[in-house]
Amino acid sequence: MSSSSAARGRGEKARKAGAASAKPPMRDALVAAAFQLFLERGYEQTTVDDVVALAGVGRRSFFRYFPSKEDVVFPDHERCLADMTDFLATGDGTEEPVERVCDAARLVLRMYAENPTFSVQRYRLTKKVPGLRAYELSVVWRYERALAEYLRARFAGRPDGTLQADVIAAAVVAAHNNALRSWLRSDGLCDANAMVDHALGYVQSTFVAAPGATRGEQSEDVVVVVSRRGAPLWRVVQEVETALGRD
Repeated sequence: MSSSSAARGRGEKARKAGAASAKPPMRDALVAAAFQLFLERGYEQTTVDDVVALAGVGRRSFFRYFPSKEDVVFPDHERCLADMTDFLATGDGTEEPVERVCDAARLVLRMYAENPTFSVQRYRLTKKVPGLRAYELSVVWRYERALAEYLRARFAGRPDGTLQADVIAAAVVAAHNNALRSWLRSDGLCDANAMVDHALGYVQSTFVAAPGATRGEQSEDVVVVVSRRGAPLWRVVQEVETALGRD
């Protein structure tokens, strides 16, 4: 083979390699094909066969990545849930627990903010399809359970520790989702981080104890009652109750 032929061969290989590298990974290609069809035809009218035909792969390839058609709508939640669980597990136990779960919730925001266009499309789609809304609620519950399990371990031994853990976990998820939905309704144009920081700040101001205070501990008021010497006991009791606001 001449040097010119060899050069042409190398050039052809380079072009093929470049074309292959330009193609999206199969998982991403399936998600892109699915959403193209969902937007064109509607979710209910699109089948898995339609998706794989557009992506140019077989059914086996689809189910290698996604157990169901619903899962292709939420392709990154399993990864995000694993990241959240790892984040909570890697603490050394000295972190303020409410702040820690708030930081864990921000990982979910980061996932949505990685691709605002896709996130907005998914939000609009789930609003139209009741089955997807139910699926999304099951995903949200798994996030809440991960936060609650972490808090239960941190609050072990506290009075009402389990109750506090469940309430705080629910509050974190509710605050995060409130801000997230507001961002999605703005078509991803608002400052998502600022909105979520504001919402989670409200949770922290509500549930994080002041320095030196114990959760659930109330300040003790001292009430001084001055009574006339020789007053009957019932009168003294009445004056004390009045001072305490127990009229």
